[in-house]
Amino acid sequence: MTRHPVVAAVLAGGLLAGCGSGDPGSADPGTLAVTAAFYPLQWASERVGGEHVTVTGLTPPGGEPHDLELTPKAVGRLAQSDVVVYLSGFQPAVDQAVTQEAQDAAFDVAQVADLDLTEDHEGHDHEAEPTGEHPDGDEATDPHFWLDPVRFEEVATALGERFAQADPAHAADYRANASALVADLSDLDDELRSGLADCEQHELVTAHTAFAYLAQRYGLSQEGIAGISPDVEPDAATLSDLTELVRDHGVTTIYTETLASPALAETVARETGARVAVLDPLEGLTDASAGDDYLSVMRSNLETLREGQQCR
Repeated sequence: MTRHPVVAAVLAGGLLAGCGSGDPGSADPGTLAVTAAFYPLQWASERVGGEHVTVTGLTPPGGEPHDLELTPKAVGRLAQSDVVVYLSGFQPAVDQAVTQEAQDAAFDVAQVADLDLTEDHEGHDHEAEPTGEHPDGDEATDPHFWLDPVRFEEVATALGERFAQADPAHAADYRANASALVADLSDLDDELRSGLADCEQHELVTAHTAFAYLAQRYGLSQEGIAGISPDVEPDAATLSDLTELVRDHGVTTIYTETLASPALAETVARETGARVAVLDPLEGLTDASAGDDYLSVMRSNLETLREGQQCR
């Protein structure tokens, strides 16, 4: 799925202004200095940029991106970047630093990622209002677009155009790399669609409501223990309701993740007799990740889901 008019609108809107002249100290001479806010954006930037970019990630390996705090050195690196790839509304510290230090270099992927799902305080997913905000102010936009490869394709295409604008001499390479990445993401989408086409269990009970876009794309229904931010823990009534749902729907697997405590998932599993499995939201890679890049971890997630959702 490609929305070239959307990409063109972003490029025409001034958000993608020309690159700055300074390179961060870690950038290789002659390359485009790119700062990416967290792992999926770093991985995509590396794929699209190839040999012509030096990509620096703001969120360290194993760090929780929701709670990222920036050191003065990181802010300085961001300020010297030619392109800063980030997701507005996801990391407040990054939003603030971009506003203060890097507006001309900023590329906000929220403009092309189609963030159309929100979550209320009880962990239920909804379609977003056209403005991206719920009228009663009681819902938060779900930022986890990268868990839907089709939405990620849009970002890959837009990155190719952004890098081409910043570095016209290598524009053809950036666009070719973006097309190759889109092809890989399309293959992943085909695998997920086929692998999850015939599942006995459609309720997807997760420790952290990061999987709404994946669930929507592949016919699952997410129910979360914690909220969009894994630090937002449920109250006793919410846990009781979720435990009842697990029992009523015969859910056999509760999913925890690599960067958050498994305690709540283990509690629900213990109360219901369900098992616990790790489903990675890919907010960052660690030594515990079941793969060494986005694609390999997503394929591991598919195998975990096929077992946990009893897919044929």
